[in-house]
Amino acid sequence: MIRIVTDSAADITYEEAKKLNIEIAPLKISFKDKVYIQDIDLSFDEFYEKLKNADELPFTSQPSPNDFLNIFNDAKKCKDSVVYIGISSKLSGTLQSAHIAKETCEYDDIYLIDSFQAVVGLRILVEYAVKLRDEGKTALEIYEIISEARTRIDLWAMVDTLKYLYKGGRLSKGAAVVGSMIQIKPVITLKDGAIEVIDKARGLNGGIKSILNFMDNSTGIDPVMPVYYGYTYIGENCDKLKVKADEKYGLTDTKSYPIGGVIGTHIGPGAIVVAYIRK
Repeated sequence: MIRIVTDSAADITYEEAKKLNIEIAPLKISFKDKVYIQDIDLSFDEFYEKLKNADELPFTSQPSPNDFLNIFNDAKKCKDSVVYIGISSKLSGTLQSAHIAKETCEYDDIYLIDSFQAVVGLRILVEYAVKLRDEGKTALEIYEIISEARTRIDLWAMVDTLKYLYKGGRLSKGAAVVGSMIQIKPVITLKDGAIEVIDKARGLNGGIKSILNFMDNSTGIDPVMPVYYGYTYIGENCDKLKVKADEKYGLTDTKSYPIGGVIGTHIGPGAIVVAYIRK
């Protein structure tokens, strides 16, 4: 059997994971009062309610090597193959924990993939791996196909507020105040797995227009793969992007998904994301 493993940054709920027959290594979210596991101790909406009322920004922590070791040891015992597709190593040390666990386990039939992605970009790769598994591909074939596909993912996002970038120490208070007053919406991407600010739009409509411009300039959307949208707490903003992009590019295989606290901690509510695999 082939076990597909991902982590909390894919925002795949445990209910979805059960249906997909995959496993999730949990990242943790720490508020002052308690440490939470996303979708077990704290729902996506509950996280944003706590975030709005928090004096201090929560912080996130990667799975421990033991979290992976439990999965890997069981796979070794059952003589199963493992393909782990995880959050970009430039955003988290999660992949390092997986490598430590693999070395400790001393089992060769484990394939570790740095997705260079998070949220819906990571979800696309995980669901693609599930499809390949169900089609009868070997673990090595899945590893090779996903490793190539990750290089063709475009992810474009707009952050609704500068408040959380400021709270996280990534922006000065003055810049945050001025930016909020004139409704600046940073547009970001993941370049080689790292966050890069690529535009500063004025208002929601300006942010959507900027994202569509970047989509225009890409090499085109692979028509046999899905296009996924994501949002932090406020789905209406994402709906506006989805309607415009679906119509403009004639998209039919599209879905929208909520983004949980692991990434939401850093970008706050109201963010919107689109991800797809290029031709």
